[in-house]
Amino acid sequence: MDDPTPEAATVTVRILDQSYLVRSSLDRAELQRLADYVQGKMRTITTQTPHGDLVRVAVLAALNIADDYFRCREHRTDRDRVIRERTAEIEAVVDRAIRVSLPPSDDSANA
Repeated sequence: MDDPTPEAATVTVRILDQSYLVRSSLDRAELQRLADYVQGKMRTITTQTPHGDLVRVAVLAALNIADDYFRCREHRTDRDRVIRERTAEIEAVVDRAIRVSLPPSDDSANA
């Protein structure tokens, strides 16, 4: 039987001139994309706080990334709510159209 999870591989990524060995089941390009995102956040923070130590920069980057994540999650929740509402509206329109287009049933004719 095939294992649905890909094989984990060790990949080297560089963030702020430091090399890190990362073991992940993500493909190399996806992992590099994530590392580039973290690198970008950390570079932005180092330009804003040039005398911050690496731990401080990493914590601030983590907070920024967490903020990005929660904003995306809220946006997705709002989008899902709108989709559910629109789906219910469409279902109601379809139900009305079906009721209007169907001939009356025999039960209603005998009433």
